[in-house]
Amino acid sequence: MDFRSLTSGKDFLAGLLFALIGGFAVALARGYPMGTTMRMGPGYFPTVLGGILCLFSAYLMWRGVRRPEPVSGGWGWRPLALVTLSMLLFGFIVTRLGLIPALGAMFITGAAAGREFRFREVLLLTLVMTAFAVVLFVYGLKLPFRLFLDTW
Repeated sequence: MDFRSLTSGKDFLAGLLFALIGGFAVALARGYPMGTTMRMGPGYFPTVLGGILCLFSAYLMWRGVRRPEPVSGGWGWRPLALVTLSMLLFGFIVTRLGLIPALGAMFITGAAAGREFRFREVLLLTLVMTAFAVVLFVYGLKLPFRLFLDTW
């Protein structure tokens, strides 16, 4: 078995992706003060989370080298594009039209990325998740989100 077959398995590649994301988080957090466990600074959480992700990636890569399992199928370009678009829509709409329209656009666009899009189920999920997010973030955590364009 050659090196290429060992490193082209799905566990190894997933571990490599997690290592890149975790390393990026740790590198990005270096510019912020760490603080302590009792008094966390802005760099503490991304550093710890990135470190945990790097440890998990090492385990995945080790498992992928021990038992390589090839990647089956191809890239899902449509889901990748629609999930990315849903996040961009949320960021664009939330400041212009408010939290509720932004969440609605995000959930519906993100759900369209799946294989089975059932409008009634997506609408119900959108309503429930939007209500949960509004109660949690606006009323529970008191974050200053506008619900709609004309409210504050």
